[in-house]
Amino acid sequence: MPFPGGLWWLLCCRQGFTLLRRDYGDGDREADGEAEEEASFELRAQGDQASLEVSLSQPTRTSSGSERSLLVSEEMRSLIVEKGPGPVEEDPDALVKGWLQREVRGGVKTPWIRPRKYWFVLTPDSLDYYSSNEKGAKRLGSLVLTSLCSVLWPDKQTYKETGYWSVTVFGRKHCYRLYSEHLNEAVRWVCAVQKVIDSKAPVQTPTQLLMRDVEEHCGSPEVLEQIYRCNPILRYTSSPLYAPLLPFPYGSLDQSAPGPRSYTTLRDEAVKLFNSLQQLESQRDPVPLIQGILQTCLDLPPLVDEIYCQLVKQTTEPPAPGGPGDLHYWQLLTCMSCTFLPSPPVLRFLRFHLDRTESRFPASEMAKYACFIREALGKTRGRECVPSLEEILVLMRRQEMVCTVHCPGAAACSVAISSHTTAEEVARELVSRLGLSQSPNLFALYEQSRLREQPVGSSTLLADVLTRFENLAGEEREQDAPCRLCFKHYGFLDTDNVPRDSLEFALLFEQAHEMVLRGYVPTSEETLQTLAALRLQSLNSDFSTHAPFPRLEELFPPHVLHARLPAPRPDPPPKCRGARLRAGLLAGGLWGHSLAKQRAERDQRLRGRLREEGASTMAAIVEKWKLLQGMGRPEAMAAYVALVREWPGFGSTLFDVDLRASPVGAGPQRLWLGIGAKAVSLYRPGEPEPLDSFCYGRISSFGASDSSTFRLSMEDRDLLFETSQVDEIAQLLTTYLASTAARRPPRPQEPAPGPLDPDPAALPRGLCPVAGPWQRPPPTGSFGS
Repeated sequence: MPFPGGLWWLLCCRQGFTLLRRDYGDGDREADGEAEEEASFELRAQGDQASLEVSLSQPTRTSSGSERSLLVSEEMRSLIVEKGPGPVEEDPDALVKGWLQREVRGGVKTPWIRPRKYWFVLTPDSLDYYSSNEKGAKRLGSLVLTSLCSVLWPDKQTYKETGYWSVTVFGRKHCYRLYSEHLNEAVRWVCAVQKVIDSKAPVQTPTQLLMRDVEEHCGSPEVLEQIYRCNPILRYTSSPLYAPLLPFPYGSLDQSAPGPRSYTTLRDEAVKLFNSLQQLESQRDPVPLIQGILQTCLDLPPLVDEIYCQLVKQTTEPPAPGGPGDLHYWQLLTCMSCTFLPSPPVLRFLRFHLDRTESRFPASEMAKYACFIREALGKTRGRECVPSLEEILVLMRRQEMVCTVHCPGAAACSVAISSHTTAEEVARELVSRLGLSQSPNLFALYEQSRLREQPVGSSTLLADVLTRFENLAGEEREQDAPCRLCFKHYGFLDTDNVPRDSLEFALLFEQAHEMVLRGYVPTSEETLQTLAALRLQSLNSDFSTHAPFPRLEELFPPHVLHARLPAPRPDPPPKCRGARLRAGLLAGGLWGHSLAKQRAERDQRLRGRLREEGASTMAAIVEKWKLLQGMGRPEAMAAYVALVREWPGFGSTLFDVDLRASPVGAGPQRLWLGIGAKAVSLYRPGEPEPLDSFCYGRISSFGASDSSTFRLSMEDRDLLFETSQVDEIAQLLTTYLASTAARRPPRPQEPAPGPLDPDPAALPRGLCPVAGPWQRPPPTGSFGS
């Protein structure tokens, strides 16, 4: 009977729901199992023995057309229909029934040990098993099926080990592992159990219901205070959490989480994370623990909403607002807001919590964190990596990071970035800062290491790139050069009209020198020595014995010196089986030591020969350097670029590929694939003239056949290239096509541009127009000429 006047809202947060405590009534226990109890999502305070009532506004059984609320335990027990004394086979609610093995003892099926069978009956509410199918058979166990249950399909590994097909059904407290000799029977049971699970209404936890209550009564301060006062699940607690705040499937193991970490069920991981949160309060240095929690959320995305709810709970009415422990929670919440975006219901609840905190504690540290978090949530999107240790320290102080970008031929630039800054934004700032806005060429940021260089996608977050650098720094050896960000040319559209006294020409000079050192400028050794001398003149001006000398590998391509050395001859294989046997027996004895000694002496001779060749090459370079007396740095740079420009492929980006389908029907061969502003060319490594060249008008489509195969289709043939740089090739091709469309004059009655023919007015000047990481087009995708 409703209470008169205004007392109703003082006692209820909403019609049909009041959460004060929880009922821990014991269910009826069976012989081998236990009738499944209700799912628990409430805090269990030790020492609290009172009878705790929970009334949920969930679908319940009806009587004479009117609904009534039940206790959670009472409601769940009512799902199990008590069986009468009649025969089990005549149960009208049975969906599937049959004989199954409950467990298989031993690892391999043995014909002399007969496994014990049970009679299983699947009803719309539970999975029961009996001692037999006769009248009056005793029910040995029952597993209540809800929307949180899960079932695993039969797998071949279990069949190979046991000779049986397994069916695993996960409940809250129990896991039924059933076995059948026939695959069809096992599949029939899996499909039937899954159909029952899918028919169940989604389970909502008290936290979810209270979040909805808070959202509905956000305009009534009195009701909100009553909700928070009567429901301790919304407030800070120093007690452990025995069940997650949000519903997770039972037995849902995450087997695909990357990295060396091993995880249990999502429910167990949620409880472990709450224990980690409580440890965070007393940590003197919370950064490693914060990064560990973020890594778990990255590996297990379903836990993101759970951590947000736990953090909102622990920052609501803490014992010491604004204390060190409370601020650690807010710092973790700040890092979460810059890394993960919660689901819409949790996001609305989080925004309400931030507003409530700012109104209750204005001008406090908590209010400042709340304001920062609100702004971050409006910018956050998916992250590839968790924040680095440096980023976490910066976020704890609500500041920006300083990113160092190296520019060839110029000083390194320091750029202030946040967790949401993209590579395109930094590239735009550098283009403006370095005065390159009017350049017709394209620029981009690159990840540079000792072994590899690759462009950074325009939409890539620089915070993720810096995290990768931090991870690689911990794995690399001390002698390895650290990874760094570099700003350089991405595509050359016009190299002839670059002013010699401009910064862009210095960038062009440095990039040309990198191509020479990597062996991507096929020319004579005499020309390479002249280029090295011009490099020395640009660095040190006129020759002097006191001038600093760079290492030879910084002036001259190292592969040229290695090519002078004789190829090492492999040890001849034994001619007969007996000889191979004697060689194997002697390999670990004196003969093996003699072979190792011979190899060491041979390697020493090769190194000595390499030093001699290097010394003679350096002497020749110095002699040419002396001839450049009086040449200024700009003239030396211009002469260097002019020599490199003599190669017809200058301005193209070269990729090492293996041509799978040759035009003349030959086998796979190693080639250079040159992507230029006007054409795509094929070169044999070291040869200056291309084998073939295709202007963009001849190319009908391009794409990726798989992760390591790039397809280039012309009107009369298809070329397949094996390469590890499929994405980089396709991204560069798309960029040149977009730039060509931007520079092409409009035709009369020209149709609207397509996805690979963008609007020229929308393309930025001096920047790579690719908006983000390249998305592979379909195999039949084409573009206009």
